Amino acid sequence: MDEIYRRMSRDGIPWNIEEPPQALVELLETRAVQPCKAIDLGCGMGNYAIYLANQGFDVTGVDISPTAIRIAEENAKQKGIRCRFVVANVLGELDEVRETFDFAFDWELLHHIFPKDRTKYVRNVYKKLSSRGSYLSVCFSEKDKQFGGLGKYRRTRLGTLLYFSSEAELRELFDPYFTIQDLRTIQIAGKHIPHMAVYVFMRKK
Repeated sequence: MDEIYRRMSRDGIPWNIEEPPQALVELLETRAVQPCKAIDLGCGMGNYAIYLANQGFDVTGVDISPTAIRIAEENAKQKGIRCRFVVANVLGELDEVRETFDFAFDWELLHHIFPKDRTKYVRNVYKKLSSRGSYLSVCFSEKDKQFGGLGKYRRTRLGTLLYFSSEAELRELFDPYFTIQDLRTIQIAGKHIPHMAVYVFMRKK
């Protein structure tokens, strides 16, 4: 992943979209999530972390790519926004991030994490949330027709391999740890074309 950030232009990276996704904006507009300590898991170049910080959140962004984190720090500095960005593997122990948060979200991260690793990841999110903290996860749906059809595993034009999820398997994944408040398949805007995605908003049990 770091190679993509190093060799491609920022405009050429398909998931690098500065405008915040409508689904995230709606959580703030409806006050389902209010300014608090938040963590952006798989933050990339920091666009959505910067958006939340501009709305009054205390935000930490985490990504495995040192290049992405460096760019995120540059972006925040250029905009005069205070965020913390950390290089860390979300499938590790996340010792780099010692505090807990009231809101966690991953936007288009989970389809990079395959089923065998997902329980470890969800446990990490659970541990990093404060009591009754909220969590938003949005990942590509198996109903999406991009990247070569209807298979669960699909390779993109960049060479990355993604896993496309169903609502049922995400309910099974999250239910032991979170009370699911909203689970549905939605259309999300991509840089070039829209995608079908599974949206899950939940609270820590």
